[in-house]
Amino acid sequence: MILPARRTFYLLGVNAAVALCASIVPDLLPLWYASVGLSLFVGLVDLLRVVTEPAPQAERFVPQSLPLGVKRTIRLRIKNTSQRPLSLALYDHFPLETRVSGFPLKLALKPAEFAEPLYELTADERGKLVFPCLQVRILSPLQLWWHDLKLPVVSEVKVYPNFAAVAQYALMATDHHLSHMGIMKKRRRGEGQDFHQLREYRAGDSLRQIDWKASARMHKAISREYQDERDQEIIFMLDCGHRMMAKDGTLSHFDHTLNAILLLTYVALRQGDAVGLGSFAGANRWLPAHKGQHNVQHMLNALYDLQPTTYAPDYAQAATELLVRQKKRALVILLTNLRDEDLDDLLPALHILRKRHLVLLASMREQAIDKALEAPTDNLEESLNKAAVQHYLHTREATLERIRAAGIRCLDVPPPEMSVGLINHYLDIKRSAVL
Repeated sequence: MILPARRTFYLLGVNAAVALCASIVPDLLPLWYASVGLSLFVGLVDLLRVVTEPAPQAERFVPQSLPLGVKRTIRLRIKNTSQRPLSLALYDHFPLETRVSGFPLKLALKPAEFAEPLYELTADERGKLVFPCLQVRILSPLQLWWHDLKLPVVSEVKVYPNFAAVAQYALMATDHHLSHMGIMKKRRRGEGQDFHQLREYRAGDSLRQIDWKASARMHKAISREYQDERDQEIIFMLDCGHRMMAKDGTLSHFDHTLNAILLLTYVALRQGDAVGLGSFAGANRWLPAHKGQHNVQHMLNALYDLQPTTYAPDYAQAATELLVRQKKRALVILLTNLRDEDLDDLLPALHILRKRHLVLLASMREQAIDKALEAPTDNLEESLNKAAVQHYLHTREATLERIRAAGIRCLDVPPPEMSVGLINHYLDIKRSAVL
């Protein structure tokens, strides 16, 4: 595509001025003819020069995977294959599911010179995204025309749940700074259930820890050291229903839930447990429980393109299907967005699961509700709104209390706090040896 540049409009303005003068002074008519003819000739020559030039060489360097909602740097490489210096305007056709800024990029390249401009991109949706092309506008030698080209530089990238939090957790665990994330490592009450190793007696060890046979052989006090139980199983039950589409900020409740699942998966696998997942409400997937750090990648691949649906959750059917698939006792974590009208369907399903498994209900509370309570009330309408919000929260808490009274553990937090809340509950369950 050929587009006129700024100098073309200047040239048209000059010809218009000459035409105006020729209309007043007829003797200037030959000058107007000459001006128009010269302008057409110069414009055509300049157009042919820019059209016949070889197109620049372009590449795009994109990571194979991107975390959801996290800025990542994209690098472009463009080389001038022409025999003259080029002035370029560069625009990347990034996916609609992403956000970028700073385009178009202005570049000036000498012959055989290349540039590697950078820009930041943030993915707002998970799944496979496609960059279809790069768009380049080349300014003609006389700067009368832009030659608009679309270079077929195709790139694909997979957007996963935010695995950046996993790296942050691993770093803080190494530095013993997990409290900065809100994760509380409580002192174990009593001893763990699994024998870990023998070691020399230390001041403060219980007499029950002393291994008298080993002490007799070594001629010094030897203690047994225990650890939290391992080889247990964690199963996530993920609600993919319509309420999970609700958004707090740029991320939906569903995306916050996936981030929490990913982080807890990493933590549980490091503890020696196996992790699996089942989804319901229109997007039914089943990932059996497996051990090993490689299962983090399996979980990522299973979840990266999973999306919430418009279906209503059927908790009873989901619980029945889980009992068929999961025979071994496990910690079942049901992740949903609870409403008080769900209780008649949800409570029987939780009772079904509790017969064989330890159940944790994790529900997300909209941040808009908390903000509504904090907002000042200056008139009757705002007072009525706040009273309605308080009534809703009271009803919600009453629903949760009925679930807790049935022996079901509950977690009700805003979406950004879901990851830390789940990890703290998991670690508490491990240390209390109730699984």
